[in-house]
Amino acid sequence: MAKKLDNSAQEQIRQLRQAQKDEKQAAKDAKKAARKSGKGEGRWSQIKQVFKMTRKAEPKVPWIMLLIFLGSGVVLGALGWLIGNWITFGILGLVIGLLLAVIYMNRRAEKAAFAQIEGRPGSSGAALSTMGRGWIVREEPVSVSPKHQDLVFMAIGKPGVVLVTEGPTARVRPLADGVKRNVTRAVKNVPITVVNAGSQDGQIPLPKVRKELKALKKAISRQEIKAVDQRLSTLNMSKPPIPKGIDPNRVRPNRKALRGR
Repeated sequence: MAKKLDNSAQEQIRQLRQAQKDEKQAAKDAKKAARKSGKGEGRWSQIKQVFKMTRKAEPKVPWIMLLIFLGSGVVLGALGWLIGNWITFGILGLVIGLLLAVIYMNRRAEKAAFAQIEGRPGSSGAALSTMGRGWIVREEPVSVSPKHQDLVFMAIGKPGVVLVTEGPTARVRPLADGVKRNVTRAVKNVPITVVNAGSQDGQIPLPKVRKELKALKKAISRQEIKAVDQRLSTLNMSKPPIPKGIDPNRVRPNRKALRGR
């Protein structure tokens, strides 16, 4: 009887373990499926958000997108009709039209986004962050003017080191010159270009910053980009210099400044 009871208990344990194993596998499969579906929803959600933002900024964009979509289908469909295969060319035209419409929406969305952040602190850094592959962009400014809130951002790419300033050109020039001296001491023979971003005369508008940087002449390779970044990462350029004769450990905040006086 005891042996039979033991066998029964063992069988129940085996079944329990198998059930736990099946439940664990089912949870794993469900998690994997949810992750896959979540990615799809995320992409469509992003597209919807971009479309809504663009339509809010420029109400004519949806109609222009529709015109691009249908116009491309009509043009290629007519070309296919002349050749004798209008169905294939019409479908191809609609596919190409959809692609062109999305590209147009993305460009208008980017312009609308820059219009919203223009004039805000860090807008030049936001424009610089759109550089994409082949560039190493510092998220934090490498030089700051505490008084005027002028900023200097840095990017490293095949043209070398590029400094993008934010603030009036004449006023921000000393900040950029200071960063150039530090960079020159750290990495010699690497070109340094200063781009003044903004809406004033002689400055590069935010939507054109990426195009301006990509148009610069190539000077270093990908391997050299990484080497320059590693070398410059040892420099502490983001913090404003402490005046001589002051002990950093005894520096106290200006209470009047904190109160806004």
